[in-house]
Amino acid sequence: MRRTLLRSARLVRPVVLAAATFAVTGAQADKIKNPTAVFAGLDKITGRIINFEAQVDETVQFGSLQLTARICYSRPDYENPQTTTFLEVEEVQTDNKLKRVFAGWMFAASPGLNAIEHPVYDVWLTDCKGGKDIIKTPPEQDEVEEVPAPQLPDELKKTINPQASAKGDPKKKAGAPLRLPDAAPSGAPIPDAAPVPRQRFFPTNPGGGGSSYDPGPRG
Repeated sequence: MRRTLLRSARLVRPVVLAAATFAVTGAQADKIKNPTAVFAGLDKITGRIINFEAQVDETVQFGSLQLTARICYSRPDYENPQTTTFLEVEEVQTDNKLKRVFAGWMFAASPGLNAIEHPVYDVWLTDCKGGKDIIKTPPEQDEVEEVPAPQLPDELKKTINPQASAKGDPKKKAGAPLRLPDAAPSGAPIPDAAPVPRQRFFPTNPGGGGSSYDPGPRG
């Protein structure tokens, strides 16, 4: 039992350190905005691995997964190296509809920190390239002391009704979270008007547009 706990601690510690390092230094370092993200994809059943590139805001298909990189950051030589991308992944279902399976940041140095959980395919970031302009991070500002809000008299508090804004519309409830009209939660179907992938590697669905690449099984 003790050996199991020690082994688990050794596995968890690097992930915690990586997350702490990103939290402390991620917002304070200069960065480079790149137009191209480089990924590696693994088919867990056949063992095939392929490296492919995707332009930012361009949809590329690997197997049954359609990937769209929204941003791809690297760092200048004088900063600690860190390569990150914000990736959106949809899976092509048997009825050819798309389902969101992942949306979040990926780290090239720590592929397991925020990985895609899929039984057949695995995709991870390896590099961001093509960018030259350095985005300077503004210097930190001194903390401003917060001033407490003035206290209202008891007579005035009685006249304020926090539920008044919700009574006019029965669909609105006080304290309800704000939700964008086009926001799709994790696991929710994606609208049919999805972008057509420009490149498709080992595609599982026929057609679908874009150029396809499938070398077939290795002999």
